[in-house]
Amino acid sequence: MRVVVTGGTGFIGRALLSALAARGDEAVVVSREPGPGRVGWDAVEEAVWRADAVVHLAGEPVADARWTAARFERLRSSRIDTTRWVASAVARAARKPRVLVSASGVGFYGTRTDADVLDESAPAGDDPLARLTVEWEAAASEARAAGVRVVHPRMGMVLGRNGGAIARIVPAFRWFVGGPIGSGTQFVSWIHLDDAVRALLFAVDQDALSGPVNLVGPHAVPMEAFAHAIGRALRRPSALRVPGFALRVAFGEGIAQLLLTGQRAVPRRLLEAGFTFDFPELERALVDVVGPR
Repeated sequence: MRVVVTGGTGFIGRALLSALAARGDEAVVVSREPGPGRVGWDAVEEAVWRADAVVHLAGEPVADARWTAARFERLRSSRIDTTRWVASAVARAARKPRVLVSASGVGFYGTRTDADVLDESAPAGDDPLARLTVEWEAAASEARAAGVRVVHPRMGMVLGRNGGAIARIVPAFRWFVGGPIGSGTQFVSWIHLDDAVRALLFAVDQDALSGPVNLVGPHAVPMEAFAHAIGRALRRPSALRVPGFALRVAFGEGIAQLLLTGQRAVPRRLLEAGFTFDFPELERALVDVVGPR
């Protein structure tokens, strides 16, 4: 199978490329830096026309810098504009890919402090990130209208070594100053990187799967439990709570709001389709990700 991947140089993209190679698929990476096995965005139409599947992961990280107006516009354009570009190329292809897996996020459901269980039928939120995510998914509509199967993996926090959110969280614990963020009651929807990649490939392979799919583990946990699980995996204390005002000072209101809220998302559609998790429990996932090797 020939698979076009955008965002292939990122944390999740690199792992996906390794998994594609391991199963004998040919991967073509669309990148701002063309090179061996990579083509530039100006060649995306040609790449898509010869593909069996497209996995679109491109998008600037949400929490890497304060949300100024300019920064939020970059977050928006890196998701929505690129998705429209890819979807348009897919729709115009003489030989269309059979599937477009176009990334999304659990931010679709809004920044929440409740414990409501959110499957893929839950309504969208109404904060800036939720509105952006709604528009992000809608940007793939041209491919869907052309008869191509479109899957939107709504990703939670992806846990893996040497990257992702956990790489920014762990250092505080290693220095004995880690602990829950804010009240600790907000839910963290997480998934191990290996399961995230397997779920993306599952979305490529399963012809019956389309629309939104929560790419999260089966057991979201409150931030309090999440922090204590990190502490146990690292054999470090986890008692120093990070207050909301400190986050607002350090990161600004937008990112602080993300950290102080969350979503209790569940992978209903993955489970109903027969997907099984290698890391369904947080403790085992964290030991694998941050524990000694």
